[in-house]
Amino acid sequence: METTAGSLALLGSKPARDAFVAGRLRAAGAVIIGKTNLSEWANFRSSRSTSGWSGRGGQTKNPYALDRNPSGSSSGSAVAAAANLAAAAVGTETDGSIISPASVCGIVGIKPTVGLVSRSGIVPIAHSQDTAGPMARTVADAATLLGAMTGLDPADAATKDSEGRAVTDYREFLKPDGLRGARIGVLRASSLNFAKKLDSILQNAVEAMKREGAEVVDPVEFPTLGKTDNSEYEVLLYEFKADLEAYFAGRPGAAVRNLTDLMAFNDKNADREMPFFGQEILEQAAKKGPLTDKAYLDALAKDHKLMREKGIDAVLAEHELDALVVLTNGPAHMTDLVNGDSFSGSSSSPAAVAGYPTITLPAGWVNGLPVGISFIGKAWSEPELIKLAYGLERALGMRKAPRLLPTAEIPAAGLR
Repeated sequence: METTAGSLALLGSKPARDAFVAGRLRAAGAVIIGKTNLSEWANFRSSRSTSGWSGRGGQTKNPYALDRNPSGSSSGSAVAAAANLAAAAVGTETDGSIISPASVCGIVGIKPTVGLVSRSGIVPIAHSQDTAGPMARTVADAATLLGAMTGLDPADAATKDSEGRAVTDYREFLKPDGLRGARIGVLRASSLNFAKKLDSILQNAVEAMKREGAEVVDPVEFPTLGKTDNSEYEVLLYEFKADLEAYFAGRPGAAVRNLTDLMAFNDKNADREMPFFGQEILEQAAKKGPLTDKAYLDALAKDHKLMREKGIDAVLAEHELDALVVLTNGPAHMTDLVNGDSFSGSSSSPAAVAGYPTITLPAGWVNGLPVGISFIGKAWSEPELIKLAYGLERALGMRKAPRLLPTAEIPAAGLR
């Protein structure tokens, strides 16, 4: 099938073969019924972009309120699962691209440990953080899909690390009493920028975990949180250039072969590709050197030290925790093609930068808009996170089908 990352630049150039993940799903008996729209180039084109928009597909809409944004970059995958258009969908994440749209579209999303799922055949951003993962309406469906996606792939060296750690059927971890005896730390850091009105959603989940037999440490401190913004972006710019140009080299008949070609294509087709926002991120990435540059190597080492050794690993070890729990995102913002995105809170970066797993599930509502909660764990802890999420899902029961409302259910008093 056509694979374009939402860009008109790759139209007419079909991949030579299925992505490894697509092949695994077919082998497991999955029926692939279509592809979905996404934030173009996985939302790594402009700092003023609107999530869910691409030159090829236009604007994706949130099924709970059509004037609200579905987040991204795996926008269409989240919407398809949420709106009952498919049993489940596959998304990809570098930082938030599975977890964020899953949260604002009221579904379950699993961002696996980097290396658990092959990336070969998938349009990349950055190999140190990229991973595909399942998006579905329930933890059981997401766990089922994840097992079908894992496997060693000679074309993706990162999957070698999953040997002996991957599971082919995660359904065995769907324990009704999955929270009993678990030790969970609650992350409430102000730097995550969540609105005060969301505190009750997190607190309700905390109380539910306690009732289900979990030991809760509330709150826990995460001293290195927010310290990788500049270094993470530096790593992404370097790897985007190297990884995307390597992808182009293996793409038969592609009209673009490097970032310079891509930017020229966008300039030539600006009326269709850049009617709302530009390509300044592409311009920054194009100026980066090879992956042997000291600036890149130092930034990557800093990221891993702050989010692995001194971050997630340190916090879990200090309190002897099985996982951290935190709000995933604020509710969906209005889609704004003039000013771009306006996110209100996010917790995806620690696990994304570390390359560690996260799972989000519906935890509450604000004016008819879903809000998710995430479990974050150490590397290869997907079985534990699935067990915890399944237990909390049963305790909360927050999933509601969308009604495709034209706008959010805001009381008249709130509009004065």
